[in-house]
Amino acid sequence: MPCIYIPPENRFKYVWKMLIPNKTAHVLPNDSAVMEVCRDTHSVTFQCETQENGNRIASIKYTVYATTEMQTKKSRRIEGGQSRRITADAVLVFSLVTGIIVAVGAISAMIILWSVVKSVWELKSGQHNQDKKLANRSSLSNVE
Repeated sequence: MPCIYIPPENRFKYVWKMLIPNKTAHVLPNDSAVMEVCRDTHSVTFQCETQENGNRIASIKYTVYATTEMQTKKSRRIEGGQSRRITADAVLVFSLVTGIIVAVGAISAMIILWSVVKSVWELKSGQHNQDKKLANRSSLSNVE
């Protein structure tokens, strides 16, 4: 695990601590910028403070999980991912079905509207023709 530093690395002092919940942090003897750790039977949190002239200028924490905890977290992620995928699929299917229903409704409304408009045109066209016939008859009778 690397600590925070900028070149040259030896310009800083590094203080590594093991953080234990509800206890005082345990200062480790490692004073280099990088520390190697092995997985234990339980998770451990480490903190590295980068210091210059006795002042802390940076700090970083790492949690190293035990192998069994990693397997548990991985299986939870997989289960959570599957439930999210199922939810996403359900939303997609719902959206698709809703879209189809709306499209069919819109097409049906357009067909009904077209038939109404067509009927009105036919009525007006028929009435217009009758008006022409009446006008022709009256002009013919005026001519006679």
